Amino acid sequence: MHPACAPRPLDFRCALVYRVIVTRLDLVLSMIEPSGNLALLSYLVYSASRGARHAMLPWHGAPLTFALSHFLALSHLLLSFYRSLRSRSLFLTLPHPSSLLPNLPTPRRCYLTPYPTSNKLQMKRAAVRRISSTYAYDFLGLFEVSLVQRWGAYLRDESALDSIPADVFDAKEILLADDGKTVELSNERVVGTNDIGMVAWHCFMKTPEYPEGREMVVISNDVTVQSGSFGVKEDDFFEAASIYARERGLPRIYIACNSGARIGLVDSLKPMFKVSWKDENNPSQGFEYLYLTEEDYKSLPEGTVEGEMVTAGSEKRFALSDIIGTIHGIGVENLRGSGTIAGETARAYDETFTLSYVTGRSVGIGAYLVRLGQRCIQMQVGPMILTGYSALNKLLGRDVYTSQDQLGGPQIMFPNGVTHELVQDDQEGVNAILDWVSFVPKTAKSYPVALKSAADPIDRPVDFQPTKAPYDPRHMLAGTRAPDGTWVSGFFDRNTFKEYLAGWGKSVVVGRARLGGIPMGVIAVETRLVEQRIPADPGNEASREMILPQAGQVWYPDSAYKTAQAIKDFGRGENLPLMIFANWRGFSGGTRDMAGEILKFGAMIVDALVEYKHPVFVYIPPNGELRGGAWVVIDPTINEKVMEMYADKESRGGILEPPGICEVKFRAADQKSKMHQLDPVLAGLDQELEMASDADDVSELKKQIKDRETALMPLYLQVAHEFADLHDRSGRMKAKGVIRDVLEWKSSRSYMYWRVKRRIAEDELRNKIMEADAALDHAAATAKVEAMVGDNYNDDEKFLEYLELEGPGLDSQVGGLKISAIKSAVAAMFDGLDADQKSEILKGL
Repeated sequence: MHPACAPRPLDFRCALVYRVIVTRLDLVLSMIEPSGNLALLSYLVYSASRGARHAMLPWHGAPLTFALSHFLALSHLLLSFYRSLRSRSLFLTLPHPSSLLPNLPTPRRCYLTPYPTSNKLQMKRAAVRRISSTYAYDFLGLFEVSLVQRWGAYLRDESALDSIPADVFDAKEILLADDGKTVELSNERVVGTNDIGMVAWHCFMKTPEYPEGREMVVISNDVTVQSGSFGVKEDDFFEAASIYARERGLPRIYIACNSGARIGLVDSLKPMFKVSWKDENNPSQGFEYLYLTEEDYKSLPEGTVEGEMVTAGSEKRFALSDIIGTIHGIGVENLRGSGTIAGETARAYDETFTLSYVTGRSVGIGAYLVRLGQRCIQMQVGPMILTGYSALNKLLGRDVYTSQDQLGGPQIMFPNGVTHELVQDDQEGVNAILDWVSFVPKTAKSYPVALKSAADPIDRPVDFQPTKAPYDPRHMLAGTRAPDGTWVSGFFDRNTFKEYLAGWGKSVVVGRARLGGIPMGVIAVETRLVEQRIPADPGNEASREMILPQAGQVWYPDSAYKTAQAIKDFGRGENLPLMIFANWRGFSGGTRDMAGEILKFGAMIVDALVEYKHPVFVYIPPNGELRGGAWVVIDPTINEKVMEMYADKESRGGILEPPGICEVKFRAADQKSKMHQLDPVLAGLDQELEMASDADDVSELKKQIKDRETALMPLYLQVAHEFADLHDRSGRMKAKGVIRDVLEWKSSRSYMYWRVKRRIAEDELRNKIMEADAALDHAAATAKVEAMVGDNYNDDEKFLEYLELEGPGLDSQVGGLKISAIKSAVAAMFDGLDADQKSEILKGL
């Protein structure tokens, strides 16, 4: 052994950062590329033997935490691969293993020997790291690590369980059969031996929401195969995998890291073709055509090229008109495949849950697939572009753009609403995927399950109080810390609200949260002044960055579009009941916003609600108001089957605000008339004026009256506003039947929990009835539900209690409805037949 390897502190260098994230001393994943890690392993074994749960190791001046795995033998210890940091290296100064554990055998390894030669798989991983991403197959490991983290947090905070379930994650690779259409599941293919740039898995995982297990389909580009470009085979595979997920109603996750549609040429013709110059001695005059010699043309397979045989002097030439080639997948056929998968992705968004994660880069059709799937998580180093910046520079004739991020980086895609959430790296990206999936049901035809929090009871009061002054609506939803450090609870379960689309349409807040464990979509209103930033375009010298202020409680074009988009997302595949905290004064109707299509995007909100199939609850919060067109686009009559509206006792609703309506319906003249009616001083002056005959007395009395009116005008303006405001109170809303009920904010959480839970249960029962008898519409099925539960129908808690107690009996009644419906259908078909025809049919049964 080299003298430098004698027992003493070692300077240890490793090309990757490794981290094991486990709650207990459990093995998670195999380490990848364990070159030169024996000292590190010895150190971790030593720490574990002393009962440590974590080891702190310095990295560029900052500590790295390693959670420790138990071990069977030093030679077989396996650690998790966490993330690579591109070209950065990890330097660790560690004690030599023999000095830490004298009983351990001295490692027979010289640390000055060269690293082992990289194998094919390691080279693939290195290639992917150069574009700041993770090798496609390694995402499965990241999913497992994230699941272990989630279970650890759940067991620590909520659950009475004492261990993570066995087999928390498994995946079978999706392959195409020889016919190119049939999907097969297999674990037999060796990692890295795929010959196309697209891979997919049917994943099975146990989550805190579904401890018995749930499934999802993950489709990913493999950027190590022809740069992850989309060829015909990739398109066919993507389509088949997406259809596989869509037909089963499974969540479809797309990991995007690609270079767009594949481009190519018939390379075999490059050394063959020749040029027919107009003047052989002067090429600057141009050429007439490209051609092949007769010998080269005959050597090609039939159909490779098209053209005609011509004679030039004594030489026979085949003048080229079209190059076809023998390889399928180098040109327009790839664009046709891109169109196919674009259509399939749009259908998948309509029929199941779709979510895309952009890592590394996504180009052309890759960017369109992300947008067509609508929901998007983007890594900080993961631009989405249509054309590379160098190609645009050539088009413009000068170097304008310097990076892909200027075209589709997070600073572009997050503020414009294409990207819903930003993450820093792939592990955080996988965590974000599982966070989102936790709100999603097992299949597209079911509701998400409730995951109750023992630490946040449903009957607790809502402590945060919305005020008339501007406030952060996130505090109303999620709670916040008071200045003294105490917790001020919000409407939803603690630590469950997660905001999405935060960079776009900032005057509206959208996200997902849990109410008594029930997953819900959330839309709330920003009451503070916000800003919309429109970046300057480097390609236009006259372009300047614009900062546009946006007032609170107002819908602007971007926030109206955001509202409609969020409603569509909640309803497609997520099947979430929706809570809208309505606090809008109206739409922005200025010239700029009218030109910015505010009418179009406002109408899209109505379109989205008309299509919504799950319970929608509109709640005007305390000190909130809903007026004019803002009321119109979320009124429950838009979709009475699913929508209900509630108002807080301290809320307001009307066409105009009191000052505005007083300008029209309670003007200054009306206010003066009221003064003369109510004010005794003015009443006395009026009497004196009637009796006065002297002109000077009349003039003086009129002056006194005017002075009195001027003095009283500010007070009576407030009286007029109060009078108008009384028309906007919640009591009148309920009396007119435009809301279902008036709520007290403090107890609204408990009230809405029971209402949401009841509506979900009623929808499920109604759907069963309508499936049993297709002749029943929504109203008829609702009448059946009411008849089944009797007097319990009008009380949410009693309704749920009755369903729980009488569940088997209700199922039996639904079964009876199905039999009756079948009998009625058969009878209807037999009505038009004579006796012989009926007899013949019955004999065949």
